Amino acid sequence: MSYQNRNVAASFHPFELSESSAHLEALSSWREYPRIQQPTWPNEEERARVFDELRAAPPLVFAGEVDLLRTHLAKAARGEAFLLQGGDCAETFADSTADRIKNKVQTILQMAAILTYGASLPTIKMGRMAGQFAKPRSSDTETIDGVSLPSYRGDAVNGYEFTPESRVPDPSRLWKMYTTASQTLNLLRAFTGGGFADLRQVQAWNKGFVESDAYSKYVRVADDIERAVRFMEAIGVDFDPIRMVEFYSSHEALLLDYEEALARVDSRTGEIYGCSGHFLWIGERTRQIDGAHVHFMSQLRNPIGVKLGPNASVEDMLRLADVLDPEREAGRLTFVSRMGAANVREKLPVLLEAAKSEGIEAVWVTDPMHGNTITSSNGYKTRRFDDIMDEVRGFFEAHWEVGTVPAGLHMELTGDDVTEVLGGSGELDEEGLQHRYETLVDPRLNHSQSLELAFLVADMLGNRPS
Repeated sequence: MSYQNRNVAASFHPFELSESSAHLEALSSWREYPRIQQPTWPNEEERARVFDELRAAPPLVFAGEVDLLRTHLAKAARGEAFLLQGGDCAETFADSTADRIKNKVQTILQMAAILTYGASLPTIKMGRMAGQFAKPRSSDTETIDGVSLPSYRGDAVNGYEFTPESRVPDPSRLWKMYTTASQTLNLLRAFTGGGFADLRQVQAWNKGFVESDAYSKYVRVADDIERAVRFMEAIGVDFDPIRMVEFYSSHEALLLDYEEALARVDSRTGEIYGCSGHFLWIGERTRQIDGAHVHFMSQLRNPIGVKLGPNASVEDMLRLADVLDPEREAGRLTFVSRMGAANVREKLPVLLEAAKSEGIEAVWVTDPMHGNTITSSNGYKTRRFDDIMDEVRGFFEAHWEVGTVPAGLHMELTGDDVTEVLGGSGELDEEGLQHRYETLVDPRLNHSQSLELAFLVADMLGNRPS
């Protein structure tokens, strides 16, 4: 989010905001394709009014920032950097507070320090933040005590409260999504550009968190980093450039009304950028090759991610690459593997072999969360930390087997000490889930579990075959 002085001038470029632009009008063609996971707005006039307001609003991110991220992702695809992407399963308006945003940023910065120190690789820092306000659902309706209502689809669409009034899709929430994302980005820019993310703050990032085994292990790493920093300062190294870090925003581009309204044409090139976030991805449920999401995203200049679950075939992957990355441009396409611990060692190598033979230079990232969701005996939607760790190991083993590059980690996490995922060094059991289970949709790693996972990934990267 923040950039060194040499990059600032390249990061901000004027956009063509005219609604009459032929380029932007062409984006609306997604409505002619099969579309799923889209809310049915009850008031078309209200939807159109909010769309027009979003179309006229300032972009949330800028073309130069997006281009810089694509360059970094190209390095990750070659094994010269590693992508760390994390944040809430679904952001909420109420929880988009300064303290909660700060805790997530702190956790990601800590994880990045562990990875960079342990693996000697630059870490690309990216939040599932400033746009992750909508979620796909397996059913259009939810039934409680014999009453059926529309499913909660995230704060961008409707309310969580189980009442008929709350569950009606409300297009004015798209404007609330934009303003909340803007506020979040302002905080991210302040945190990462005002010295908070300075590597010399590596110890301060741990303040306020509950002590744990991972906490203690991090303190030892932070001590080593501090000693190295003091040595380099003593010999005259200039640390001013590391006061600011690059921090990127990402979310699933689920609500196409919102994404279309925030698309802008770059005045330098005439190309279209999705200005709702730096990195946008297509989910496992919406990656149909002839569907609206793939068609829409193929027209954007942003780096694009696609989730691939255990049922993804080689043909699926190749066709997606042909549509989304026909030029085979490094950094353009990211495949996010979400196979599940039981499938990753069998399913992933097949896709990797095919991509390698076809010359697809994708950024391969593991999402060890979504393929490992279970329901506890006391009714909580949860995940086992051991399964998450095992899928990460399997992801690396699959790449080593094929001779390809494991390029990133994508997680649902929070900087708060919630009790949503079973296990970890705190040995959270099913009874413990009820103590601080706060997620409205999917369970997230807490702060301690996030650090534990970072240490595993650093160890895997540090011991990669030469």
